[in-house]
Amino acid sequence: MPELFAYTDGACSGNPGPGGWGALLHAKTGDEIVKTRELSGGEAQTTNNRMELLAAINALESLSRASHITVVTDSAYVKNGVTSWIHGWKRNGWKTSAKKPVKNVDLWQRLEEAQKRHTVTWEWVKGHAGHPENERADELARAGMAPFKK
Repeated sequence: MPELFAYTDGACSGNPGPGGWGALLHAKTGDEIVKTRELSGGEAQTTNNRMELLAAINALESLSRASHITVVTDSAYVKNGVTSWIHGWKRNGWKTSAKKPVKNVDLWQRLEEAQKRHTVTWEWVKGHAGHPENERADELARAGMAPFKK
């Protein structure tokens, strides 16, 4: 059974502004990539954090069956949010520790739902540091943003 990996990234031109998200999915047997899929999209007026979240959401939602998958993101916001902060937010009725509404609650709830049927391992990588799959996810995010840039 191949191992699944999703490399995700978001991009924004201005924050807020036109934005895009990208996801590179690999199925690997050992070090050999046996299948690749690329996803991207964008919005006319958004934020970088929303695009980072949508990249991960779309990667997970694109899987047709329950899977073990490693999601690799350069967004500490996404990784920390989904592995740590979300538990407190839910306990506090989707409020931060400062009693303010959680930003992007719609996408956090969608991400939580998207990962429910999977076994997900979350990994963070430094962005723009020459990681080939992260660089490709960034290219996909920029391509998703392109139709919305003036």
